[in-house]
Amino acid sequence: MADTLDPANVRAVFKAYDVRGVVPDQVDEALARATGAAFVQVVGASTVVVGHDMRPSSPGMAGAFAEGASAAGADVVMIGLASTDQLYFASGHLGHPGAMFTASHNPARYNGIKLCRSLARPVGLDTGLAEIRDLVIGHPSPVGAVGDISEHDVLEAYAAHLVALAPVSGRRLKVVVDAGNGMAGHTAPAVFARLGAAVELVPMYFELDGTFPHHEANPIDPANLVDLERRVLAEKADLGLAFDGDADRCFLVDERGRAVSPSTLTALIAARELAREPGATIIHNLITSRAVPEIVTELGGTPVRTRVGHSFIKARMAETGAIFGGEHSGHFYFRDFWRADSGMLAALHAMAALAGTDRPLSELLAQFERYVVSGEINSEVADPAAVTADLEAAYAATDGVSMDHLDGLTVSHPDWSFNVRPSNTEPLLRLNAEGRDEPTMAEVRDRVLGRIRDRGATR
Repeated sequence: MADTLDPANVRAVFKAYDVRGVVPDQVDEALARATGAAFVQVVGASTVVVGHDMRPSSPGMAGAFAEGASAAGADVVMIGLASTDQLYFASGHLGHPGAMFTASHNPARYNGIKLCRSLARPVGLDTGLAEIRDLVIGHPSPVGAVGDISEHDVLEAYAAHLVALAPVSGRRLKVVVDAGNGMAGHTAPAVFARLGAAVELVPMYFELDGTFPHHEANPIDPANLVDLERRVLAEKADLGLAFDGDADRCFLVDERGRAVSPSTLTALIAARELAREPGATIIHNLITSRAVPEIVTELGGTPVRTRVGHSFIKARMAETGAIFGGEHSGHFYFRDFWRADSGMLAALHAMAALAGTDRPLSELLAQFERYVVSGEINSEVADPAAVTADLEAAYAATDGVSMDHLDGLTVSHPDWSFNVRPSNTEPLLRLNAEGRDEPTMAEVRDRVLGRIRDRGATR
């Protein structure tokens, strides 16, 4: 990519919540440099915090962003290798806007930028990212004064903060952690070192390697949990933890080697937070299991349903004063962590709950597992809106059914529900189905999926 940036390409890589594309064809140091300058001008920052993951292109892009931000007059604090939640910590702890260079769970050929305002407040298309994009296209001009670039290591402060929020005590646990060669290989040693004798850590794929030699760092895909599931059984471990590439998401595997639904972990953490602050508000997105709002209500809390996406979750948390929020994608948000998401803090909550009981994880979580969910199923469709309208018409006269359009189409029945919603970036329609038991869920899933693919799917 030349220094003169292609406007069409810039528009393509600026997504709903971040910047992301293939290196170097779509994202490179020239784009990062221009984005650094534009970011400073749009957010009015005098100081910016910058971190990066282990992908080969990340250090160079982070350095270029720092050059652009400095040329725009801001001081830059480089925190070096970091998980995304470590960057959020730095933004909250130091009180500055931040930029994280990562493509999260995407394959090795990708990279990108996640941006936030001070105190880890989100930046999306409707909260500044579109303005930054347009300024990048318009070539932001340097200012007279050039800011300083310095380094600051926040890893130990980050680890101390998380452990203080969810201390682990009780029986000793054996925990297998699959970092997927991602940033949990950097943060987990610092966090687990503070747990001392409370936890025996069994590391998997802690070597930082942005080529992901063992499996993609995307634990929402069951295929990427197979190694962890086997290791948990082989080690006779109490718990397995899997993180995505930038370690802002966490997935659990129980002692039987079975993956745990993120909705179940949402309910567990909600129960812990409500015990600490009775009557608090808990956020859940609309594809989270209906068990979550049921349990929150039974425990005296107030459940609030939102659209999918971190910018919506964080905004609703700010509006409602919610103590915690969970997404079925494995993102967990904490008021006391600047309303940002942290896979490691979610993991600490799970370990703290388990260490405080003599039951295995599967028994501890059984009380939070009330329904069967399909997981997210994607279909390529030529016209997502037309397919959604067809589904709405098909179910409009079904007895006991209610519908809403908070995010796509949600169809609810006392025994089942499903949501279909379009991707923000691809010609995909995403289906999530739920039922009171496996046959009910499977019937709804297959019926809806068949209709989607009969009416416009390309695969």
